[in-house]
Amino acid sequence: MLEFYFSYCGVLKRLRSGALGGEMDRLAEFALGYKRASAKIYLSRIARFSQFAATRCGPMPIHQDVVDSYLCTFMTDSPRIGAASALGHALRVAPERFIASVPSVDADPDAPLLASFSDYLRRVRGLEPKTREGVLLGGRRFLDWFRHHHPGHDVEALTADYVLAAVEHRLSLSATSGARAPRSGSRPLRPRDAALAFGAFAAAPCMG
Repeated sequence: MLEFYFSYCGVLKRLRSGALGGEMDRLAEFALGYKRASAKIYLSRIARFSQFAATRCGPMPIHQDVVDSYLCTFMTDSPRIGAASALGHALRVAPERFIASVPSVDADPDAPLLASFSDYLRRVRGLEPKTREGVLLGGRRFLDWFRHHHPGHDVEALTADYVLAAVEHRLSLSATSGARAPRSGSRPLRPRDAALAFGAFAAAPCMG
């Protein structure tokens, strides 16, 4: 199945090696719903993790600590989010190759939420990888703002007004206006609202 996306023998051999080498053709089959370019990116990201995991656990099931260690190798948010999203795909297709455990203290607590949001942006909004990365970066900035300004509040109870307040706060960093406090009784944030607001938050100027 990998031959549908890749043609060079050396590339195919590399993709089929590593800790997930035996599952790569199955992963490629389940990637058929993606655009061809996006599928190749996902498979390449999984293959890079597969090589990393092979040096940590060989053919044994992959422990969560290996995943956490791999994600910690990324110094910036965008590639880390992309890797987490690709590994989420691998976990859904080949769960038997992973051992679930309690995430370590250093694990990214927002990775599952952002991976799910990335999947929504791809499937529902049809955004290309680079565009998704920009929106996801805005999402991460918003989550940082939310936890800083509303400690102890549950993300599941998020409303659209929280996001609007965050956007106004970010705009206020280059102006004199303050952030608007969230109103009570606001409706829950829908995925479409989140996509638009996260994009606005990412695009808003920042002097910090």
